Amino acid sequence: MWDSLLASQAEPTPFMRHAYLAAMHRSGSATPETGWSPRFITLHRGGALAGAAALYLKSHSYGEYVFDWAWADAYQRHGLRYYPKLLGAVPFTPVPGSRLLAVDAASRIAMAAAIEAFARETGVSSAHELFVDELDRDAFAACGWLVREGVQFHWTRDDQSPAADFGALLATMQRHKRKNIVQERRRVAEAGVTFTVHVGAEIDESLWDFFYGCYTLTYRAHGSTPYLTRAFFTQLAATMPEHWVMFVGWRAGERVAASLVAIDARQGVAWGRYWGCIESIPCLHFEACYYQPLAWCIVQGYRRFEGGAQGEHKMARGLLPVKTASVHWLRDERFASAVADFLAREGDGVNAYVDELRDRSPFRPSGASSPSSTSPQ
Repeated sequence: MWDSLLASQAEPTPFMRHAYLAAMHRSGSATPETGWSPRFITLHRGGALAGAAALYLKSHSYGEYVFDWAWADAYQRHGLRYYPKLLGAVPFTPVPGSRLLAVDAASRIAMAAAIEAFARETGVSSAHELFVDELDRDAFAACGWLVREGVQFHWTRDDQSPAADFGALLATMQRHKRKNIVQERRRVAEAGVTFTVHVGAEIDESLWDFFYGCYTLTYRAHGSTPYLTRAFFTQLAATMPEHWVMFVGWRAGERVAASLVAIDARQGVAWGRYWGCIESIPCLHFEACYYQPLAWCIVQGYRRFEGGAQGEHKMARGLLPVKTASVHWLRDERFASAVADFLAREGDGVNAYVDELRDRSPFRPSGASSPSSTSPQ
């Protein structure tokens, strides 16, 4: 029932599937012990499921990618408790999409109101829904919630003149951007690294083991601990293998890197998720996380590749700025007013930032002449 309701939404993603959320909980990745206590809300009409939302009581703000640490600090400095808070999100997954699963607009409004009522009943300081789609944003805004905008970087296919392959995409870019990408890819090739692509059930246990080792090394390099357990990926491989593509880098017959991309073949959308390597090779990150997935998406006829949270460097590699949205409710009216003022000023800054980024597009202006020869892939 959950997945059927999800499939009818404006922007469904694999990350809201029952199997994905269940894997988060059963694997020990998102549990009360790690600060994620599930509190899902459902709406029934006439015995049928009319609405649903994945909610968590949070004892911290880790793994969210919409940062409210300053809000928590302000509460503490005023002798108030910010945690626990109520959070609507996919744990550790900054992917925009439908959050209120509802059969119609009225049910969506009812779900938004029910979440606020639950927040009031439980006495939490605040409630938050992260990376919502436009319909959810409007529903929460109608209930008086505050809207916060952010920026991600996505590649979107040009349906008027779709590129046939990665070389054709390069041909649409400005000369110096194209040259930099060609040089980065050449450095990886000259280091002796090649890639293989593994889709769905082709990702066997040994590949998952290697990938997970790389994933943990990425966190270790940044002095942190991985959010996700090995059991989480084991469960994904068993319950939803069709949603994964793994790009594996090889040198001298040995695996040296891996990146994992989530896909929805029906929608033609891919999401860059995790990566890692066992040795440092110049430009390997760009090849594994952007160029290999982009080349694959183009050939497979996908219409969008989302590069994940933040990262202005992605723009030089063909991913353009896209606004994201989250919505927030704060119980204390004084803090709600202060946050509303902050969000208005922050929103102006986000708009100016996006305008500036769009002026720096890596692509040639429409109508500009093509390069005289096809750039190497």
